[in-house]
Amino acid sequence: MPVPARPRRHDPERRDRIIDACLDVIAEHGMAGTSHRRVAAAADVPLGSMTYHFSGMDELLREAFARFADQMAARVEQRMASAATLDEALEAFGANIGEDVFSTQRELVISQELYTLAARRPEYRDLTSAWMARTRATLAPFVDEDTAILLDAMNEGLALHRALHTAPARTALIAEALGRLTAER
Repeated sequence: MPVPARPRRHDPERRDRIIDACLDVIAEHGMAGTSHRRVAAAADVPLGSMTYHFSGMDELLREAFARFADQMAARVEQRMASAATLDEALEAFGANIGEDVFSTQRELVISQELYTLAARRPEYRDLTSAWMARTRATLAPFVDEDTAILLDAMNEGLALHRALHTAPARTALIAEALGRLTAER
């Protein structure tokens, strides 16, 4: 008597769960500790699902980091969406720096892993460049291109400084820096 075929498990969110789990594994173990096996366990999927949904670790990492960069860019876009004047834009951008960028240890670690990967492997720089371009686009209605570049660099630098420094950050420093960069010359 033939053995009946096992029914296939319908799991349409499996690919997305794997991508999210990959980010969690990166946050917990870093790039060096991220493997198909760890990601599959974190996503609660069979190991074979990894090769079914992704051609290899590189495709999974690209998808995971692209998702992360998109989420971070969407956050600043949402923060800046209601700004109608330069002052409102600077207030919103300052809140993004002080409250949103690297707001959790998880985000800090994932972003630094992405930056390191992009520094080591230029083919990942399109992800970081697209993220920066989206941040700068939120500033475009209010400042010239060079000022947008400086503000974006300050965004990354002050947020990183705030996240990694042992002394508490001076909140007023963000507003002061924004004011200095946008002051009439």
